Amino acid sequence: MNIFLIMLISLFMGGYYMFFAPNTRVAEQETDHAIVVSDLRSIAECALAVHNAEITGGTFNDVCVEQNQIKTERMCFDARFSVTDCLSDGYKRPQYSFIITTTGALDVADYNAMMEILEKNFSTSGTLGIYQDNVIMVAGSSAKQALPKSVIDKMELENGQLIYMTHFDIPDAERTFTKSEAENVVCPAGTQKVFRFGRWQCVGYNIKTSCGGDQVWDASAMECVPDDSRKPLCAGVETAVMIDGVWECVAPFGEYKCPGDQIARLNYETLQWECTADPTKSATKRGKCTMPKPQIVRGRGGATLRVVANDCTDCEKAITNEETCTVTCVPDLSKLSSPKCYPGRMNDCRGSSKAFYFGFPNEQYAEQSGVVPVKNIPFDKSHSQNRRFNCLDCGKDTIDSSRSIYPYVAVCKSQGLPREEKSEFDIEKDNDDLSRSSSGD
Repeated sequence: MNIFLIMLISLFMGGYYMFFAPNTRVAEQETDHAIVVSDLRSIAECALAVHNAEITGGTFNDVCVEQNQIKTERMCFDARFSVTDCLSDGYKRPQYSFIITTTGALDVADYNAMMEILEKNFSTSGTLGIYQDNVIMVAGSSAKQALPKSVIDKMELENGQLIYMTHFDIPDAERTFTKSEAENVVCPAGTQKVFRFGRWQCVGYNIKTSCGGDQVWDASAMECVPDDSRKPLCAGVETAVMIDGVWECVAPFGEYKCPGDQIARLNYETLQWECTADPTKSATKRGKCTMPKPQIVRGRGGATLRVVANDCTDCEKAITNEETCTVTCVPDLSKLSSPKCYPGRMNDCRGSSKAFYFGFPNEQYAEQSGVVPVKNIPFDKSHSQNRRFNCLDCGKDTIDSSRSIYPYVAVCKSQGLPREEKSEFDIEKDNDDLSRSSSGD
């Protein structure tokens, strides 16, 4: 009896070990995993086959396409990722163009297995991954690739679908140019033959030239001339001069090179540099005059301004004529920054409504100095005749840049033109008034 029980227990234990041994369970699990992996890899391979056929312009017809619900489509988008037509026209050409292939949705439990398959067998395929919550999870990449809403709505995507996207170029449309039959077109005078819009046409000459810089086209002179409306009002000791077609503020005695004992002088009529004799060097030369003669300059309204060799103001310099031995005082531009010449702050005389001017006492003084034309100098109550540099404040008005010559003449836009030349009758009347004023004293 004991022997019988021992044999029965041995048979029971052997059967239990045969059916429930650990190595048997592992073999069964590995077989199931291999079947799942094979099925998932076949889905990915079928999707790639359909996608590659679309790229080459062919089709891939296999039973796996219908079984796995695989679809492919060409989609084009504009700059805002709105769906548009895939046209090759230059005006309607899309900004982006893609070939998109999708499969049916996978089971959630197969996500990890499919990601392992993509990473192991399709790591060089580019944008190939599983769609989930508006992004593509690409194997082997930690970054998720977002999809535009227009693609999601157009393809009706759902989580778990395998999606494959590649970019394709839209070829340029072939253009054919036809030769115009009417080439021997005879155009009348003043026109020229031009091929436009697929045919020959006679169009007029464009005689207007686009002037560069601060120049404007002069129809009468048929050339570009300086545009005075763009002329700046320069500050300091600078003057507006046109250089290479552009107004620039430069110092009147700049780096212009002159030979010998000559210096550069700006001609205010032509706004061109000229080389003239240097008065400082000619004064040092010993001439025939041992005692210069003072020159008397009479003012207006009976006033008399006596000018002798050493009686120039702080804003003037003395020039001796070696032939006539006379001494004249002329405005000295280099003294403008001197406090003895102009005691105020030069920075305060800037802007569109303020400018410097020299107080010319009369026309005779202005003519003998020769710095500016006499006709451009206003002699009125708003301009001082103190033979110094002054600041003209126009208040609410602005400086008239077309009539002002820095820093000798400054005119407000509200002021009239410089007074006209007097007639012989006016000159005699002023002389009579001057005589009566002198006799009355």
